[in-house]
Amino acid sequence: MTITARKAAVTGLVAAGVVALLAACGSAPTSSNTAGANSKYLPCIVSDQGGFNDRSFNQLGLEGVQEAAKAIGSSYKQVQSKSANDYLPNIKSLIQQGCNIIVASGFNLVAPVKQAAADNPKVNFVMVDDNSIKADNVKPVVFNTDEAGFLAGYASASYSKTGVIGTYGGQKLPSVTIFMDGLSDGVKYYNDQKGASKKVIGWDVASQDGQFVNSFVDLNTSKTIAQTMLGQNADVLAPIGGPIYQGAASAIKDGGKDVALIGNDADVFLTDQNGYNSLFLTSIMKNIKPTVSTIVQQAATGNKFDNTQYVGTLKNNGVGIAPFHDFESKVDKGLQGELDKIKAGIIDGSIKVQSPSAFSE
Repeated sequence: MTITARKAAVTGLVAAGVVALLAACGSAPTSSNTAGANSKYLPCIVSDQGGFNDRSFNQLGLEGVQEAAKAIGSSYKQVQSKSANDYLPNIKSLIQQGCNIIVASGFNLVAPVKQAAADNPKVNFVMVDDNSIKADNVKPVVFNTDEAGFLAGYASASYSKTGVIGTYGGQKLPSVTIFMDGLSDGVKYYNDQKGASKKVIGWDVASQDGQFVNSFVDLNTSKTIAQTMLGQNADVLAPIGGPIYQGAASAIKDGGKDVALIGNDADVFLTDQNGYNSLFLTSIMKNIKPTVSTIVQQAATGNKFDNTQYVGTLKNNGVGIAPFHDFESKVDKGLQGELDKIKAGIIDGSIKVQSPSAFSE
């Protein structure tokens, strides 16, 4: 199966699950799609400084807005932020252009969204990766990625030959550390089940402390941290924070060792355009694209906006792990079956995944 075919198949299954769940429960915009537009409802999106080419949550959010606009026969607008100083002005520029709903992702956009929502109660907002804003016109969209991270941690422990799995974050935020909690707990579960002694470096669940780049765009520092972990014999690396994976991938390429990467947010095997695809064992996914698309489409139908919090879980297909792709022949033959059983256990509650940063449904 080609990469394009795999991507289409995965996207279709994820979208179906998310739609079913949601049905139940500093510059001018860089692009505006107007082809075939017949709806007056205008969805829009603002990026953080990682930009729409981050292969992560900004890109996935944009793809969700684009998909929704096409479905409702609307145009859409996007505006990319180059720095934190752009956030509020960019949101205001979208409001001035008549946007009905504005999608924003990540902690860095929380304060400007909160202010803009308060000042513009007739404009609706989708706040991805945060649930701190309590307002009638703001829908919180969060993901319990510790559940998917648990699966990726178990897979990492199964694959690792050295017994050392390294993880580090972009910034010390709950939306980042929840991945690291899940990954670490998954490794621990593997040890408990197999009588093994594999370990995670870079994050300690008990103290809730570890290593961070302190940026989502500093690839040099990311590379330095990765090189240090490789020097500590790690043969699986999980850099959590959008594009910082590129620093880790560069370190792996330079080191010339057999080291696997764990992606985050997207299936990075499919989204990477830097030639690092073959390094990915799997990815811990937030299914942002279908979630955003469904929310926008539902809001556009009769202008019905629902500010109820959405929590993505394994049960509702809001989170998951990517296929092993090029690693299918390299992982243990029984691994997928074990992961399927663990996933079922997490869903039915017999296996507890309890990150301090997890969200209540």
